[in-house]
Amino acid sequence: MRRKIAILGATGSVGKSTLDLVERSSERFEVVAVTASVNTEVLADIARRTGARLAVIADEDRLSDLEGLLAGSGCRAAAGGTALIEAATAEADLVIAAIVGCAGLKPVMAAVEAGRTVALANKEALVTAGELMTDAATASGATLLPIDSEHNAIFQCLAGSNEADVARIILTASGGPFRTASAELIRSATPAQAVAHPNWSMGAKISVDSATLMNKGLELIEAHYLFGLPSERLDILIHPQSVIHSMVEFIDGSVLAQLGSPDMRIPIAHALAWPDRIETPAQRLDLAAIARLDFEKPDFERFPALRLARHALETGGAAPTVLNAANEVAVASFLAGRSGFTDIVPIVQEALEEADFVNPRSIGDVLEIDRRVRSRVESAMKASCN
Repeated sequence: MRRKIAILGATGSVGKSTLDLVERSSERFEVVAVTASVNTEVLADIARRTGARLAVIADEDRLSDLEGLLAGSGCRAAAGGTALIEAATAEADLVIAAIVGCAGLKPVMAAVEAGRTVALANKEALVTAGELMTDAATASGATLLPIDSEHNAIFQCLAGSNEADVARIILTASGGPFRTASAELIRSATPAQAVAHPNWSMGAKISVDSATLMNKGLELIEAHYLFGLPSERLDILIHPQSVIHSMVEFIDGSVLAQLGSPDMRIPIAHALAWPDRIETPAQRLDLAAIARLDFEKPDFERFPALRLARHALETGGAAPTVLNAANEVAVASFLAGRSGFTDIVPIVQEALEEADFVNPRSIGDVLEIDRRVRSRVESAMKASCN
């Protein structure tokens, strides 16, 4: 029988990579539901191409456009938050959670509460609501499969191991485009320079996060919730080649590493076929051609986002939610040319210092904290410009 797949965020980079793999192995997979934020034309094309039964556009004002594009296809069009939850809880064997930002929180939680196997590409799910998500997964019997290359690498290295046997997890980071840049260049960095990642092809926001190394800080928080290890057993190591995606050190001194080309289709394929494997078109590693693998400790002075993220993890409660929301606002401001690259981390730090929020007890609480932080940060930034 073909494995039924629901793809939340089908028009983004993870969604497109997923579709590439699914369409290459159509005899193994059946797409039952697809969603997008605003791009009705691409969503309709995906739905027609895959034979999906349900296509959901988050923007309710675009429903009539989607209905027109899907007329006669046999695919039902729907829109809005309730419809996104319907797609997330469809009769699917695997839900690909790739909606960007907190817009994906409610659908992901719905899929988890429904006991689905959820392949997580949405960082916000665990960064902002990690305890809520993992508790819900335990209660429902849902399975969380990481798609981020680093967490998927750890997942593969941990296969068959007991937590008591693990000494530490080592997340690798390329160091981004400014790893060896001068302080002057970093201060004057433009959005175009910040999104020019040396190894990966990603969206603008995550590329900026990679440039500040905030992305690795967010992954640190994710790793805590995915694998249950405390902050002191989670390390970060700079590895410019992005060949080793992460490592696990065991109590006997053994270290397992997962290697692969920097192609998101590799971790996505692992989640799609798990516990089996499928072929991918990803470039095969030629270690002789690569010739060397370099490592260095992260520079916390030049990249203070790492320290902020670890502080948020160790503080717990609402701190990771505050960190994420403030960072999203600060990055958006930088990309829009309203603030500088080196303004991002101070904006986030100020938000964390001023936070007075109680621990979130529901996704509604998380979303309210997210809303309030965004409002505060945006107001503070406007005031500083006047």
